[in-house]
Amino acid sequence: MEKQTFKTWAESAARLVAVAAGRAAADLVIRGGRLVNVQSREVLDGWQVAVADGRFAYVGPDAGHCIGPDTRVIEAGGRYLIPGLCDGHMHIESGMLTPAEFAAAVIPHGTTTMFTDPHEIANVLGLAGVRMMHDEAALQPVNIFTQMPSCAPSAPGLETTGYEIGPDDVAEAMTWPGIIGLGEMMNYPGVVAGDAQMLAEMAATMRAGKTVGGHYASPDRGIPFHAYVAGGPADDHEGTAEADAIARARQGMRSMLRLGSAWYDVESQITAITQRGLDPRNFILCTDDCHSGTLVYEGHMNRVVRHAIACGCDPLVALQMATINTATHFGLERELGSIAPGRRADVILTSDLTTLPIEHVIARGVSVAVDGRITVACPHYDWPATARQTVRLGRVLAEGDFAIAAPDGANAVRARVIGVVENQAPTRALTFELPVTEGRVQATGEVCQIALVERHRATGKVVNGFVSGFGYQGEMAIASTVAHDSHHMIVVGTSRAMMAAAANRLGEVGGGVTVWKDGAEIALVELPIAGLMSDSPAAEVAARAEAMVQAMIACGCTLNNAYMQHSLLALVVIPELRISDLGLVDVTRFEITDLFEDNA
Repeated sequence: MEKQTFKTWAESAARLVAVAAGRAAADLVIRGGRLVNVQSREVLDGWQVAVADGRFAYVGPDAGHCIGPDTRVIEAGGRYLIPGLCDGHMHIESGMLTPAEFAAAVIPHGTTTMFTDPHEIANVLGLAGVRMMHDEAALQPVNIFTQMPSCAPSAPGLETTGYEIGPDDVAEAMTWPGIIGLGEMMNYPGVVAGDAQMLAEMAATMRAGKTVGGHYASPDRGIPFHAYVAGGPADDHEGTAEADAIARARQGMRSMLRLGSAWYDVESQITAITQRGLDPRNFILCTDDCHSGTLVYEGHMNRVVRHAIACGCDPLVALQMATINTATHFGLERELGSIAPGRRADVILTSDLTTLPIEHVIARGVSVAVDGRITVACPHYDWPATARQTVRLGRVLAEGDFAIAAPDGANAVRARVIGVVENQAPTRALTFELPVTEGRVQATGEVCQIALVERHRATGKVVNGFVSGFGYQGEMAIASTVAHDSHHMIVVGTSRAMMAAAANRLGEVGGGVTVWKDGAEIALVELPIAGLMSDSPAAEVAARAEAMVQAMIACGCTLNNAYMQHSLLALVVIPELRISDLGLVDVTRFEITDLFEDNA
């Protein structure tokens, strides 16, 4: 394996000048290709690049004067040279992988820079967990920048987290070397209302000269939206319609268009560029949430770029949205995001700009993947026992914990039901009439039971409700300790006995996802680190995750990436209806609501 000799710009400046001037030899020269210049949005035939100390020294028509006896020369063979791809907003934990294994999974797909928000682990382990993610990220052969999570809990008063994040935590994190800014400000009602803690966190970030991430999930683009923007968030990835993208760009935000495992929000918004003609430099592509199966079998940012192109976007514009636009947004335009002198030497060789095969990936001047095979090591952090012992149920759960008592004397009830929306993060607030048997409300037809099991403080508390849209049939249950954002345990099922068995199983293994059918476990993904991640190789986790998806299908579910929908059922900052450890949450009003309406 090649060894990186990456240095800061200040440390390497003298040598970069010497190489560009022909007074010193480069470490690497790439020639015989077609350079995609995202600064000028043009393809430059025959342009060559010379690399020294992990940075581009010369970019021009002929790098022959940079070649010495020890210079490695790569013949591009007419292929395109494009910058390494950047993910502008993502959560590593959603891949079910630690930063090392996530990096190993995405490097062959051409991702060389990630801007990550570890607010999943922050909800479980607090600032200590963020530091663990930050420290493992710093070990990787690609660029992983960390945003300090802003909202744990995401909606104070509506959920209880394992730990809470405050302004002092944010101020401390801003001194860490790999912190690039503040993670998505999900508490948008708090910002709109002038919440002192939210404003203090953003102020601490701005004092450090760093970027505040946004998250405005409301469809209201009126006064509340304008108030939110005034609070300081500089970007937003929660848009789902063309009008959302336009509104954000007009207010000086960067509009982030996401394609994750279950979020398909590029096609509906990219028309702001392709049809309305807005300046594309204010738009960024991102993934937000991708599970391991997507990463291993479909791709990462290369998948997003291909999709944008398939939606009618000019390939060069799509590449800008996944490289230079992202770098500029985070104040790193002089550091990465383009093939230009002084920047980190992150470059991909590809034979086609539309289908975008990732044939050779170079990061910081070193070959890190060739033809889909990683060629570098991704070092692991030594995760302590405190990070591996986070599922605390307090007691063995029983079938009765999942029974829902009906109002006295009721033969039927009108129940509020969470409605899953395929391929989108929002849910619908539905109402169903449900029967009552022996004083217990029964889920029937398309309605299943859902329960949130407290797992941070061993209270033994179980909150029950109803959900629709998964299509489950027969006797089944699925439980997961990945339950954004407070990450208690979400259990969905048609059998109360199996819901109890699934919950207890995750207590035994320390977290993950388990699927039960007809009284037996048919799939298990163990996620021992914070109940969110595995440090096993990505391919192994992906195989177990794929078996889990197939198990959900065997239970009757036909939704695309239904597990992602499952994991967001407790996300109390995205409308309309969610569940938390405090009860059923109306996310249009941001208040706890009753499970039942007036008796039917």
